Parts: sequence; C-alpha cells; structure tokens
Amino acid sequence: MEQEIKLRVSQIEKSFPGVKALDKIDFTVKKGSVHVLCGENGAGKSTLMKIINGIHQPDGGQIFIDEQPVKIGSPIQARNLGISMIFQELNYVPEMTVEENLFLGNLPGKRFGKVDWKEVRRRTTELLKAENLPYSPTTLLKDLTVSDIQMLEIMKAISNKSDIIIMDEPTSAITHEEVEKLFIKIRELKARGVCIIYISHKLDEIFQIADEITVFRDGTVVESHPKEELDIETVISLMVGRKLTNTYPKEEVEIGDTLLKVENLCGAGGYKDVSFHVRKGEMVGFAGLVGAGRTEVMRSLFGLDPIVSGQVCIKGQEVNIRSVEQSIRHGMVMLSEDRRRYGIIPMRSVRENTTISSLQKVFFRFRYQRKNEHELVSEMFSKMRVKTPSTETVIASLSGGNQQKVVLAKWMLLNPDILILDEPTRGIDVGAKYEIYKLMTELVKEGKVVIMVSSELPELIGMCDRIYVMAKGTITGELSRHEFTQEQIMKYATGTTTS
Repeated sequence: MEQEIKLRVSQIEKSFPGVKALDKIDFTVKKGSVHVLCGENGAGKSTLMKIINGIHQPDGGQIFIDEQPVKIGSPIQARNLGISMIFQELNYVPEMTVEENLFLGNLPGKRFGKVDWKEVRRRTTELLKAENLPYSPTTLLKDLTVSDIQMLEIMKAISNKSDIIIMDEPTSAITHEEVEKLFIKIRELKARGVCIIYISHKLDEIFQIADEITVFRDGTVVESHPKEELDIETVISLMVGRKLTNTYPKEEVEIGDTLLKVENLCGAGGYKDVSFHVRKGEMVGFAGLVGAGRTEVMRSLFGLDPIVSGQVCIKGQEVNIRSVEQSIRHGMVMLSEDRRRYGIIPMRSVRENTTISSLQKVFFRFRYQRKNEHELVSEMFSKMRVKTPSTETVIASLSGGNQQKVVLAKWMLLNPDILILDEPTRGIDVGAKYEIYKLMTELVKEGKVVIMVSSELPELIGMCDRIYVMAKGTITGELSRHEFTQEQIMKYATGTTTS
C-alpha cells in the first residue's frame, strides 16, 4: 500500500546575495517515514529546511502539507502546523536553565499573562525522566557539555508532538550509546505516523534508519531513491560529483624531534596525571568517550582553563601558559569543538573572522591596509576552498562546514607550530572532510604538529600516527599505527583494559 504524502515542496527557489542557494527544488516526504538528505556543505539542504521551518521565505515555489498549500511565515507558524526542527548549530541561551530553554518561546501561561512555572517544572521533570536524562531542571546550560545540550534539543523537538520533525545533524555531538537511543526514538515516532527529515554526513549511520535518500548538489536535487537502490559509494559520488578513491589521504612523513611534551598535567577540568608527547611531522589523536577529559586537557594547553600542576615543554623549553595569548605566542592554537560559541563572531563578516587574530599583518605604521587584508583572506580562502559569496558575507549565513574552514583559516594565518583540532570534522560533509584531512597532511609535511581530538574512530585510525586514549580524566592507553583497531581503542576508552 502506497504511503500518504505528508509534506511536498514544489519548485522552491531561494537566492542570497551572490549565490543561488536553491534552484527549483521538488521534494516529498511520506507519513511514517525517514527521508534522509545528503549533500556537501552549501548544497542547500539546511536552506530548504529553514524555509520549511519558516526562518527563510522562498523566492518562488510552494509548500504543501497533507496536499494543502501553506505559507510558513515564521517558526511559530511552522510549530502550529506541526513542524519542529533540530538545528545543526545548537540554539540555546547559556545563562538560562534547562527548563527555561526547553520552553523558550512556548511557555505555558496562567491568568493575566503570567507564566505557569509549576507547570514548566512538572513537564520538564516528566520529559527528563521519560528520556532518562540525568539533569536537574534548574541546571544552567553553560554547565552542560555539547553532547548534553544536543540531547536536550532533540528532546525539545520530540516533546512538541509534531507531525514533521526536521533533524539537521542531530548526532554530530552525541555518543554512540545516545545515537542508539535516538534511533529507537525515531522508530517509535515512525510507528506513530510521524515523518522525519534527517540530514547527516555520517553515511554509515543514515543507511541504518533511512527509508528514502535524496542527494543535493549546488542547490539542486541530483537524485532521490528508496534506500535499497543506493549504497554508500554511490551516494558519495552523487554528492561530490566525482569518486573519492581515498577517504583518508594519509602520507608517510619523516618524524623529527619532540615539539610538545606534557608531563603529569592536572587541571580544574577533572583530569589528572596526563603525560604525552608529540614530535615534528606527527599527527596524534586523542580518543575517548564524552566526558573522558580530552577537551579539558586541550583547553588548559590553550590557556582557556587553568593548569593546577604539571609541566608543559615546547621545543625543549618549559613554558607557563596562563592565557590564550601566551599559547599563541608559543606557536600553539586550538580549534574548539563548539564552533558557534568559541570559534566565530556570528554577526561579523568572514573577512573579520579570518583576520581577527592576525591584525598585525593588516596594519603598517599604524595604518590599516585593506587591500593587503583582502589579498590575505582571498589567498587563504582559495587554499581552503571556502564557499562564500564575498569576503564581506556575514559568517553566520555560511554553512557549518564553511564556517569551520574560516576558523581554520584564521589560525593558519598565524603559521602555528602546534595545531589542536577538537572535533575538526563535526557536521562536515565527506568532500570538506577530505579537504581538511589534506590540509592536516600538508601541515605535518611542513614539520608542524597536529593533535586531533575526535569521537570518529575511523578518522583517527585513518589519519593518525599514534593515538592516546582517555577515560575518566586519565590516559589509559597509547597505540601506534600498527596497533590501531576500533575494538582496542574502545577497551581503553571504557576502562576495561589499561596500558
């Protein structure tokens, strides 16, 4: 029996200054199904979803729900039509509590316009219990991890009892166990007739839950098929317009002297007695489950959080890093896992975001050299293959992958010796990942050091020379390339074996 169509978009068009984001898009989603959208960053997937959610207005075309034409002028109208969206870039207010964020824009009321805070507390407690999330309703979001906040966003969308749920990279910052819980929830929603539009760059993951797959490229629909008619290699080829013969462009690089040495590092972030070293030309990975302490160690090395005790040596000299400025002065930079909160200034241009840490390069005798700045940024964007209408485009309007490239470009202008990359490919498509891997390879070939913190074990195994594994704030294992297996890494990560 043919499933009913719940959502249909016809001939949708959308342009932004200098770029055609969507070109006559036709797309349908059936009741009780999961329709996956694939495509490189900037292909138009998120733009279409924001039109369906009422954030953007289309330049042309029509949206139908239950075959009735609708005009969605705002997210509030979308919610009233039964549409919820989980965004790739987490939308939350750090200084607000869990309960305030959950009901932001949808607070239950009493008489005379007062908020029914007892009802907010009751419903929040019920939701947290139902989803088995160990948070208090009064916990501030700034005290939670990216993974915690992602799970709350998922819960918020599901709790609206919507008929159409859009999930834009919902698993980009959550653990394997949380992904499995999400998939169980998705199957429950399907059984209730809910339709789900699911955007993800994790191709092995989408084949577990997809009913249909549509591939976008350059603002158009390339092909749309039932899952059974496609495989991962075909989807990748459709996405990038070419075959990627080598997912991880790892090259053999001559390893030199020790560039960074850390001994018995202890910090306020809960890690203790952390010791490791990295040599010139080496790419070293840090694996572990969420909460293992990897990010906390890197934040301390970059001067964001205090070091309580221990020793850090760069090029054989002990250094005392108490600020980001000192870390940069010693040739060490860090790309944060939370791009929106720590990596970019959302309402400034891509040019300003790129040169903000290298202003000395665009001033000469106290005079601002705009032409020099433009040339620096254009050259870096060409190297990084950043897709942007112009260098004056507001960075918040770029796709997540292109924002990530801008952050990398910002640090590359400083010509650092040590790059700490915390989840560098989170929310990035396979083509952009390949470009970042190639850049990482070029950096180590120049004798620099790359430290990669990642929850994606295949990329750690594919790109690193050595991998340190952390659990509960300590290093539990060190593996060289010939010892890499996912099983061995997970044993160290779960504390079931020690080095």
